[in-house]
Amino acid sequence: MGVLGIAVLLIAFRQPMSERVYPDARGQQLRDAAQLALSQGKLTSTDGTGARELFAAALALDPDRPDARVGLQRVGAAALKQAAEATEQARFGEAHTALRLARELAVPTADTDRIAERLRQREADVAGIDTMLAQAASARAEGHLDGDPQAALPLYKRVLELQPSRNEAVEGREDALSDLLQQVTPALAKRDFTEATRLVARVREYDPGHVGLPDAQAALTQAADRERTQADRALKRGRIAEAGDGYAAAVALDPDDAAAHDGLARTAVAWTQRAEKQAADFAFEDATRSLESARALDPQSPGLAEAERKLAEARSVSTSRKEHVPVPKPTPAAIAQVRILLAAAQDAEARGDLLTPPGDSAYDHLRRAKALSPNDPAVQSAFARLLPAARQCFDDALRANRLVRAEACLDSRAQLGEEATTLRIARRRLALRWVAVGEERLGAGELAAARSALDAARALDPATEGLDAFALRLNTATRAAQAQR
Repeated sequence: MGVLGIAVLLIAFRQPMSERVYPDARGQQLRDAAQLALSQGKLTSTDGTGARELFAAALALDPDRPDARVGLQRVGAAALKQAAEATEQARFGEAHTALRLARELAVPTADTDRIAERLRQREADVAGIDTMLAQAASARAEGHLDGDPQAALPLYKRVLELQPSRNEAVEGREDALSDLLQQVTPALAKRDFTEATRLVARVREYDPGHVGLPDAQAALTQAADRERTQADRALKRGRIAEAGDGYAAAVALDPDDAAAHDGLARTAVAWTQRAEKQAADFAFEDATRSLESARALDPQSPGLAEAERKLAEARSVSTSRKEHVPVPKPTPAAIAQVRILLAAAQDAEARGDLLTPPGDSAYDHLRRAKALSPNDPAVQSAFARLLPAARQCFDDALRANRLVRAEACLDSRAQLGEEATTLRIARRRLALRWVAVGEERLGAGELAAARSALDAARALDPATEGLDAFALRLNTATRAAQAQR
């Protein structure tokens, strides 16, 4: 006998003799234990000793025997009976648990619905619907609309959970929600944008279809547009702090406002540029505050590291009393080379080669120019243009429907430190465009091209609206085409 045969024998003799001689012995033990648990009212248990679990184990051991299946049906009937008894005795937690078990064991829907309706009625009777309605009306009259269980809206919500068709509760909730929305305008007037958005969000939670929501949302949108426009003007006039406040307000009103996020990034760049000038003038405290303001608006701002380096250098010069020692000027040959590199960077930028190909990108040319002349304003200005150029590259490519090009520009934005929320919005825009292209290719019967568009959209943003529906239509068309071959 080989090693394999010996192993099989060893495994076989590890089993109890009763289970090998009488295969149904274990199943009968489970059924007997399940019947005992059922008679004791122990219908289910997380430790596996409930009637439901024991009958299920017996059924798994021998699916062909009907005893265990019938036993599970008896457990369901017992659960329904327990739910009915607990309902009448106002043990509502037990009633809900037993009713849930009955449904899980496929007790007829008509029976479980009947007990569920009775349970809801009993809960409503015990809770005192009329009392809650009176409390809600009183709370609303006092302006106590939300915020704790005794406020008007939570009370109306509780009533409607117990009696969904109770008209007084429906009407009272709508009136209370209207009262809540009336607080949006004063909050906007005080520029308390966090409170204004919270109020609108809270109303949406209670009733997404409330009649006052569209006007309230429009007020938020108009306020966001107004704040962003004023911030644009402030930034152009060099009022950086005012611009940052305006863009931040626009984002608070609409977290998906890409233009406002872009404004925050531009404001951060303006702060870093101011910090560099302040450092050059040895105004170290002012420069430090400017850098802190930049970091608060955009921690990933591409100019932060360079501004911090310049501030550290200026501090070092000041400490060593070398404030007036002139920085060595580049040689004429170096200046000429810088101009060549700037021209090459401009050409690469015009081609859209912001970061690639290696060695011939705008970034690479500017990096070499900066090594030759660190303080050259033209070099610094060219560096500051890279991220806005990447954004423009993306928008132009998207407008021209050059989606592969747009994706390359989007990658450049990510590598140049674009803010995460703005990137997410841009990815969704591009993914939506890929879905549109895929729909067009599908309509033309070009299934391979449609599949490529689907893959591109999914890679950019799997949650893109319409993506799943498009994928379903494409899969249906693909199967139909394969069936015809």
